[in-house]
Amino acid sequence: MDISQAIAAMKQKPGFAENVGMVLVHNGVVRAWSRKDKSGVTALEVTPDQAKIEAIRQEFLRRPGIFDIVIEAKSGRFQPGDDLLFLIVAGDIRENVKPALADLLDRVKAEAITKQEIAVA
Repeated sequence: MDISQAIAAMKQKPGFAENVGMVLVHNGVVRAWSRKDKSGVTALEVTPDQAKIEAIRQEFLRRPGIFDIVIEAKSGRFQPGDDLLFLIVAGDIRENVKPALADLLDRVKAEAITKQEIAVA
């Protein structure tokens, strides 16, 4: 995903200027170490459940002050440094947008993405 292009497209939607005061972005990247024990990771296999991701997105679009949400969750085998997950949340004020992004990230990661680390040999 080109984040600048995605935000530019979002800005073209009717009502953007009247309803948006903040756009937050999450760009998830493959780490070279395991969160569990800091051991080395050479690759990460990721399988997103796109239907579940869309259901979560639709739920979060109903939150107060949220104008639009874009989610791109990649599938496949990735190397450290590769982009995996993009979230863009646009809304009215930070009190609505910041918690929406944080909660959205936690829900997508917990409920809609499975991953398998490939350890350093």
